[in-house]
Amino acid sequence: MSAVVPLAAPVLRPLAVADIDRLATIEGRAYHQQGWTRGIFADCLRVGYCGWGVEDGGGLAGYGFVSVAVGESHLLNLAVDPPSQGRGLGRVLLAQMFESAREWGAECMFLEVRPSNLRARTLYASAGFTEFGRRRGYYPAADGREDALILCRRL
Repeated sequence: MSAVVPLAAPVLRPLAVADIDRLATIEGRAYHQQGWTRGIFADCLRVGYCGWGVEDGGGLAGYGFVSVAVGESHLLNLAVDPPSQGRGLGRVLLAQMFESAREWGAECMFLEVRPSNLRARTLYASAGFTEFGRRRGYYPAADGREDALILCRRL
């Protein structure tokens, strides 16, 4: 008999207004209270941005939002609750974001990422994103502002 309990396979599902409190909790934990508010999540769902969540057996563990317009998509946000990180859930969400963007007619995807977010940058590089540009002072930071790297990937 084995003492190892297998993890549940991740399940993807569309996000709903009922998820907003959990989304805000994950966001606060993942981005140290410097991320989106409940209002931003509500607005994204209201205007119809594509939002997907991933469940790992213990409930909603991560999410992603993408917008699509005129053949381009923009990964607006992707986060995994810190206790669930390192298990491939971000990669599962990213693959769903690609699929959703393609279904809506996008040919490429853009995103912004903090230069200091090495874990996210590693994920995006392994998924085929390349650096496209930089937005100066884009993100709030403890010591002022941090730039954003603009990444792009063809779909």
